[in-house]
Amino acid sequence: MDNSHDEIIVSPMPAGWRALTDIRLWFGLVLVAFQYYILIHPQPPLVQRPIHLLLALLLVFLWKPLELPRLPKWLCRAADIAVIGGTIAFSVYYWLSLTRIETRIENVDPVLTQDVIFGILFVLLLIEGVRRTTGMILVWVILGFLAYGAFAYVLPVGGFRGFGLEEYVEILLLTTSGILGVTTETSVTFVFYFIAFGVVYAAIGGGKLFIDLAIRLVGRATGGSQKVAVVGSSLMGTISGSAVANVAAVGVFTIPLMRKSGVSGDRAAATEAIASTGGQLMPPVMGVAAFVMAELLGIPYAKIALAGVIPAVAYYVALYMLVDLNARKTGTGTLPAETVENVEPVLPRLHLLLPPLVLIGCMIMEYSAQTAAMYATIACFPVAFIRKADWIKPRQVLGMIRDTGRQAAEIAVPIGAIGIIIAIAIQSNLALNFSAGLISAGGQTLAGSLLLIIAGCIIMGMGLPTVAAYIIGAVLYAPALQKLGVPQLTAHFFVMYYCVLSMVTPPVALAAYAAAGIARTSPWNTGWIAFQMSFVAFLIPFAFVADPALLAQGPILNIIVASIGLFIPTALWAVGLTGYFRRDIGWPDRILLMVCGVVAIVAPTGAMPWWLGNGVGVAFLALNWRFPVVSLSTLIPGFRAPGVTEPKSVEG
Repeated sequence: MDNSHDEIIVSPMPAGWRALTDIRLWFGLVLVAFQYYILIHPQPPLVQRPIHLLLALLLVFLWKPLELPRLPKWLCRAADIAVIGGTIAFSVYYWLSLTRIETRIENVDPVLTQDVIFGILFVLLLIEGVRRTTGMILVWVILGFLAYGAFAYVLPVGGFRGFGLEEYVEILLLTTSGILGVTTETSVTFVFYFIAFGVVYAAIGGGKLFIDLAIRLVGRATGGSQKVAVVGSSLMGTISGSAVANVAAVGVFTIPLMRKSGVSGDRAAATEAIASTGGQLMPPVMGVAAFVMAELLGIPYAKIALAGVIPAVAYYVALYMLVDLNARKTGTGTLPAETVENVEPVLPRLHLLLPPLVLIGCMIMEYSAQTAAMYATIACFPVAFIRKADWIKPRQVLGMIRDTGRQAAEIAVPIGAIGIIIAIAIQSNLALNFSAGLISAGGQTLAGSLLLIIAGCIIMGMGLPTVAAYIIGAVLYAPALQKLGVPQLTAHFFVMYYCVLSMVTPPVALAAYAAAGIARTSPWNTGWIAFQMSFVAFLIPFAFVADPALLAQGPILNIIVASIGLFIPTALWAVGLTGYFRRDIGWPDRILLMVCGVVAIVAPTGAMPWWLGNGVGVAFLALNWRFPVVSLSTLIPGFRAPGVTEPKSVEG
């Protein structure tokens, strides 16, 4: 899932009985047991959501103790005890008040003084949990919305009467409209179960299988090391749904491979960063934002995953072409034959593919997403005992429990806090007013609004986790697109796609930072190279805005034709960006190909511009394949394309 601290690698457990003295293990076990209990015996929302969030908050404070160099260690430990004690105190208060909270009538029954006191305490604890998991940027965003909700009445434009303290507490804590709303429900209902599956599957060797399978499939090809990063990250993305987790799990293998094959450190780290970022778009798991989308739209998650297939494939096809063309242009990235041969045989481990197949099969059979994830997780255990080398030990099981609790907590706390943003934006009519203003700023046109939304998503995503950026974008931007005639699902996918790409957008590009840490390169340089590489996939959302068939909407024949019409222009765009097709090509040719790609992508399937862009681009590449000297550069006096030599004169 997308979180700046998550990993899909099971961390080492203390040896022997010392493992059982780790309080984090026991709280993780409580959370795991609770989650699987409510999957079988669901509880009311105002029961299961606060229990989930409070357990997550306790785990965050246990896993991430306060570390401030300016404060003495004893004071930091005292602060940790205080926040843990405050969390337990709120838990006791909530439990004792549960019957009253469940039966009270919103906006009719009074908000008691103790509700206000403990409500303020919990919001402060939650904000501190966000600070420890994602840093200060999301904290400042939340504080900004809280300030807007309290003092908006002083604003000359976009203001409203403001919320009083009691009204704030009621909205945020005593109903399912705020912190205990859709975001926490997503964590309870979806996210936990897919995190558990990812942790267990990685522990039995599934992640290593994906990497070795990628080496076997494409390791011998030109630029094989970079292609291994693309293929391996796409496979890992099917179970992790997190850019940073993909980098952590795959990058430790692929980045050294790329460097040994002649790829520069910055380029190697950037390739892994952009390849791992696509994991948030890759079904069946995708990322936390996709689960939130299912909750916001009130549709089955399986429908979201199905809609994401073609854009995800297009993303990785475009990236694969980019690294292939770059490898041919630079002559770097090809792996030695012995590197491929030394990989552990894949065939004896193919049984490890069964759990992901169980996950996909259950979703096809229309099981709920969480039930499918549970069955896939259960399937991991018998599968691990098919081959003796894969057998798991009790110590590894304890590590799975502990890591599942940690990863689930580090996601549950920030996305629960994002419920504050949603509640304020909706209750204050900020979302409605912003949507109208966005349409006006875009000149009442779809194209203008799309460009403004792209800028907004990327700027927000520079400092926020993808799920935070998507939720804000879904509340503020998606309604504007819907007013301009874009279908609801398409509007949300458009917003999510560019929030995902923000993971490689400087100055705060979390995936690039993680990859740079492995490669020991500059995060700034890595981020900019990854951002440039992302241009190859930058236009894909425009295609599914032009034709919703690309989100698996409509007749199957329309979907197939639209898909072909997407893959061709992304290939043209990749060639134009790289400047290579069997040889270096000049800027006139590159511009022609990129223009053809843009025209074909943004035009509706079957329209004249769609045929023109695809036709001219394919014809130009076909001529270049047959006659490498064909170039628009020859039409420009004094300009000679790179790689094209002047014909020698023949004297009679």
